Amino acid sequence: MSDERDAAAYASDITAARQRLLGFVARCSADDWTARVLEGDPRPVGVVVDHVAHSYEYLASWMREILAGRSPAVNPDVVDELNAHHATQTEQVSQAEAADHLRSSGDAIAALVAGLDQGDLDAGDGRVRRLAEVAIRHANGHRSELEAALAASG
Repeated sequence: MSDERDAAAYASDITAARQRLLGFVARCSADDWTARVLEGDPRPVGVVVDHVAHSYEYLASWMREILAGRSPAVNPDVVDELNAHHATQTEQVSQAEAADHLRSSGDAIAALVAGLDQGDLDAGDGRVRRLAEVAIRHANGHRSELEAALAASG
């Protein structure tokens, strides 16, 4: 299940996606930050951003478990539970707090991924590689979604 992309490329892409999200954070006004602009999602923009930082932590945890030869339960129900728990624990977060959380958890997952070899990326039938891809898509997806929703809300 080898892929042409190496760990350094994935780590670079994780960092770049995180940097784009940090740029979005820096551009948010105070009103943007507390707005609830996502249809069907009651979380304010700031909590959605912090959710990405939180997700880096559980993605990295699952990678470490797979690399240790375990098979963590990763499914929509588990992810939904983690997201719901985060939302109840993080009703408000400042821009500075969310940015710091993005930096620390983003640096940690990027460093973890950067230290992997092709065999590590392929561990768990490619699950480690897929989790790295999720880390990239997740940050980009939420940033794009939030930017579009804020633009649409005027």
